[in-house]
Formats: sequence, C-alpha cells, structure tokens
Amino acid sequence: MRTFEHNIDIAASTADVWALTIDVESWPSLFPTVTAVERLDGGPIKVGSRARIRQPGQPARVWTVTEVAAEQRFVWTARAAGFTMTGVHTMTPTADGGTTNKLTLELDGPLAGLIAALAGRKLRQTLATENDGFRRAVQPARTHSP
Repeated sequence: MRTFEHNIDIAASTADVWALTIDVESWPSLFPTVTAVERLDGGPIKVGSRARIRQPGQPARVWTVTEVAAEQRFVWTARAAGFTMTGVHTMTPTADGGTTNKLTLELDGPLAGLIAALAGRKLRQTLATENDGFRRAVQPARTHSP
C-alpha cells in the first residue's frame, strides 16, 4: 500500500469543516482538482453512499463510502484497473477551537506502486490544493486594520 497525506490547520470548528466535507456536490466550486460530483443516492452521507467524481485528466470514478464518524472521519473507496484508492478525511479539533484537517489517499493493489511512482507528486499537490480549498471556504477572512 502507498499512502499520501496532507494536514492543514483551519480556523473554523470541526462542525463547519465537516459540513463542507460531506457536501461533496459543492467540491467543484472549491477546488480545481474536481470538475463534477454526482451523488448516486439521496439523503445524508452514510456507509454505502456513492458519488461519481470527475477530475481533470482522469476517467470518472464511483466512490463508495465505507466509514462515517460524524464530525471526525469520512472514508470512501474507488476501484480502477489494477488498484484501489481509499480517500480518508479526518477532522481533529485544536485547542484554540479550530480544526486540523487531514486528507489521506491510499493506493492498494498490484499497480499501486507504479501509480505512486508515476503520479506521487501530482497526488501530493492535489491533496494540498483540496485542503487549501476547504480552508478558504470555511475559515473567516482575516481583516487588517490600517
């Protein structure tokens, strides 16, 4: 298994970060790494929920939720030829009332090593871009006094 991670501290509550994280259909407006998200079922995100995600330069993939712990963790997987991707969104409250948002992508299967070698840098950049999108969407704008 190959694992890629990115952490960012966000000056917003875990409830706010969670609400944005599970609103997967809003993601295309938050970051350029996702062009379309189509929920394939209704209601709140829960184990078994599915969404078709389109990302630049990749075929659309169906992601299936495998774990949900409200305001803490959301895990889903997608299969491709020769490997499986697992996306993990983990929110941890900070002492100052903010949130550490951790995005993890795990690649597993016969082609995981090759995919990691070929696309590792791009995958790291994607996680950082997405985490920054979450931060910008929920963190209050800083005001500067003259």
